[in-house]
Amino acid sequence: MLLKEIYHRVKNNLQVISSLLNLQSAYIKDEHDLIIFRQSQQRIESMALVHEKLYQSQDLAKINFGEYIRDLIASLFAAYEVNEDAIALKINIDDRVFLGLDTAIPCSLIIHELVSNSLKYAFPTGRNGTISINLKEDHKNQVILVVSDDGIGLPSNFNFKNLASLGWLLVDALTNQISGNINIQGAMGVEFHLTFTLI
Repeated sequence: MLLKEIYHRVKNNLQVISSLLNLQSAYIKDEHDLIIFRQSQQRIESMALVHEKLYQSQDLAKINFGEYIRDLIASLFAAYEVNEDAIALKINIDDRVFLGLDTAIPCSLIIHELVSNSLKYAFPTGRNGTISINLKEDHKNQVILVVSDDGIGLPSNFNFKNLASLGWLLVDALTNQISGNINIQGAMGVEFHLTFTLI
């Protein structure tokens, strides 16, 4: 009961922070600064959702990560006001994958950044497409996460480790945090292939 109460309070505190950012954003006039504020708010909401899932979980130590991903993506599609007739979503998830807090939060933020980038950049105005998310655990206790889209792809000289944006820096740092490996292909759309070992 104490553990459940902790998760519940952490979730509530994160939601308060998100609400404060939302209130503060009303005073921001610069469009670029406003976008940064909203992205920070969405990242906090992603972490709050992890604690909500832990609170609801019978295990209390782990969450069904497939269920979490579905809720996260629904939240992102709503935040970006996605026209679901224009951008389709394909999810193929192994519902046997359960992650603890130390892995679930980095993974949630990685997925948040990758899907957000697809929503922002992959489909310029008027272009239709699909975002796909695949998650499975193999027989070697490795989790394989693939986030892809069939959008306009990446520049031929793209190297996310050389970029200064917070989103890409987060993806790189969080991948290292879970001792994972990430492979990126961007010729035909974009595909991010992340693997890490369950502890």
